[in-house]
Amino acid sequence: MSATSSTPASSGPRPQPSGGSRPALRRSLGVVDGVALAASSTAATTSIAIGMGTIASIVGLQAPALLLLAFLPVLGIATAYARLNRSEPNCGNGYVWVGKSLGPWPGFLTGWVTLVGSVIFCAYTSAVMGSVVLILANRAGLHSLAGITLDPGSTGISTAAGLVILLALAALTVTGMRAATRFQFSLLVFEYAVLLAFCGWAVVTGDHTVSLSWFNPFDISDGTAFAQGMVLAVFFFWGWDAAFSVNEETKRVDDSARGSFIALFAMLGLFLFASVAFQREMSLPELVRNGPQALPYLGSKLAAEPWATLPLIALMFSAVTSVQATLIPTARGLLAMGRDRTMGQLWTRVHPRYGTPAVGTVVVMAVAALIALLAVAIPKLSDMLLTAVNAIGLVVALYYGLTALACAVRFRSALREGPREALLAVAVPGASSLVLLGLGGYLGYSYLTMSDHFELSPDNGWFMFSLPAGIVLVGLGMAAVARYVRRSPYFTTGRGTDAEALTLPMDRTAV
Repeated sequence: MSATSSTPASSGPRPQPSGGSRPALRRSLGVVDGVALAASSTAATTSIAIGMGTIASIVGLQAPALLLLAFLPVLGIATAYARLNRSEPNCGNGYVWVGKSLGPWPGFLTGWVTLVGSVIFCAYTSAVMGSVVLILANRAGLHSLAGITLDPGSTGISTAAGLVILLALAALTVTGMRAATRFQFSLLVFEYAVLLAFCGWAVVTGDHTVSLSWFNPFDISDGTAFAQGMVLAVFFFWGWDAAFSVNEETKRVDDSARGSFIALFAMLGLFLFASVAFQREMSLPELVRNGPQALPYLGSKLAAEPWATLPLIALMFSAVTSVQATLIPTARGLLAMGRDRTMGQLWTRVHPRYGTPAVGTVVVMAVAALIALLAVAIPKLSDMLLTAVNAIGLVVALYYGLTALACAVRFRSALREGPREALLAVAVPGASSLVLLGLGGYLGYSYLTMSDHFELSPDNGWFMFSLPAGIVLVGLGMAAVARYVRRSPYFTTGRGTDAEALTLPMDRTAV
């Protein structure tokens, strides 16, 4: 039995599989939990902290314009997610929806790039967490430990500190969704209060006059810079869809969509407010020079100690909640793929006590830790962050675009149901898809033509293109394994994940 729109997502507890050998996900979440998860995964404070300086280095002072412009296709994508979720709530979301509407190969690729992008995010955000810990240690007078200089700008030292926190977050995520989302919500309240207070003070006291040109995207004359800035601005909003990953654990089918939309509009307000505040207080050279340290720098400009440390603590909380919120949908996406045998059945193991995909969560954490260690090859933290953000931005544009296109294709019959339905079900998702896929394609072409050699540097186009291209190529290889080696029914029958049945035979050797 496949999970279709006739499956009542808000009905009582899910029946146990035959024989009672496999526990099910628990339905315990509501709208507030969806907001907490979506807002935590979007990580406004982290995006602002590491993104404002980065986007300024690309498009100058037009960050507010690009953030507002990027919100439009993202809102169209969110509309597509909400409609698809009402039709078929599934923790695999885009992987399942694209697979059924566009075919198993693009469907698997959607699931794959979503998962890899999330794992990379956990990896580099662990370095952000470690960097903040080191800055706090420096401010407390601790500059070295066991002969090791505690340099917050070092990728290696920051990553080592961050991996300790990553381990603790994985443990909390395994022990229960309800506790995890409540923990996230409490941290969100603090970090947003600090962010609003400091940005509000910057708006009031800043020396730089607000200019209408900040909101004019046509002041960006370079097409490559515009495309790169737009992809980065889309990355700012990335994460709102995390609420759809727990749609098999929500009490009502629409709770995921409500949580996502509330978080998405809240993020728009925060991003626009923060971008204006940063540019009121800091000149363009200051923004570019401070890069991922722009938020701590803002705090030190506006307040004396100990108050100047509050933005650092808020950044730490944001990084913590975003990593935890990313572990949650990643493990559940792999759960959906494991149910289809497109990935190993290890990923379908649900903890009998906590009702969470515990094994998948731990393995995802371990892979993220490995990638974080590999990223030490890029010694400067700001360069590593810029590289990771650009790579993730391209894969996010790809999977958002494919999911919105799947919505337009699946509900194309709405073209005969009147202008409103045609607009919301087909035109808006279809246009949003074309915008993101077009931006990603143009930016990829620009990367290929901007360099004539390969170098491990965010200024090297071949290197910047090789990362997302490698993710896609490996994904196609994994799809071939699922199709021809695992002989997954996802490829052979055309049916997506059965959200009601975790009854696949256990193969302890399949990973």
